[in-house]
Parts: sequence; structure tokens; C-alpha cells
Amino acid sequence: MTDEPFNLPHFLPYLLNQASEAASQEFQAYYRARYGMLRTEWRVLFHLGCYGDLSAKQICEKASIHKTKVSRAVSALEGKRFLTRAELQDDRRVENLALTTQGRTVFEDLSRTAAGFEAKLVGGLNADELQLLKRILLKISGLPE
Repeated sequence: MTDEPFNLPHFLPYLLNQASEAASQEFQAYYRARYGMLRTEWRVLFHLGCYGDLSAKQICEKASIHKTKVSRAVSALEGKRFLTRAELQDDRRVENLALTTQGRTVFEDLSRTAAGFEAKLVGGLNADELQLLKRILLKISGLPE
């Protein structure tokens, strides 16, 4: 055991959280002001935009979001007419979630905007640093490369 005091700013989970918050603040302000969306709504919308039609359970698994939060986000996005729900014929307990035309338009706008925010965020990194950063974050998160 070390005699050094605990250094919160260098505690990796804390540092990752702080970096995440700093990295997402400006983009979050954009989608909130433009579309009235909260963070979980944005994440649900992007999972449907990137992967196509999914069930709420699939979104929970892919995004690591609790089912209650996904349920609230789905209801909010449906209220904004960004997605539709349809019961599966073979299992009425499961709903297929799909982006509407309006939802697809919002996804495309936010995708372009997100790319701009990411470019600004990593502007001070060279290509090797960016590749290394992404590789490390994927490894820590357990996501495939």
C-alpha cells in the first residue's frame, strides 16, 4: 500500500468521466437547443440511425443504458415524431423501433454536426495520437475495434 494521498484528478474513472463531460457539453447544448433532446434521446436516435430498426432491449444492450431510461427516451422521441413503434407479430411483448422520415432528417443533421464537433475536439491531436486514443478507449470500454 502506498502512503501517497488519493489523487482524484488522476483516478482514471474520474478522469474519463470529466473528459466525457467536457467533450460532450457543446454538442449536447446544440441538440438540446435545436431539437429539445436529452442525452439518452440522442443516444437512442443515433443507435436507430446507425444500426436500423431495433427493439428497446437491443438498444439497452448496445448502448449500455438502463431500460427505464430507454423507455422514457423512446416515448419522448415518439412524441417528437422522430420514431415509430410497431409490435412484432410473433411476439407482441416486443416493439420494433424505427426512425420516421423526420427522425432520419434529424439524425443526418446531428451526424454532420457531430462530425464537426469531433473534428474540433481532436484538432490538437496528430493522426497517430488519435488512433492510439481511440484504440485505448475501445479497449477500456470492451467494444470491438
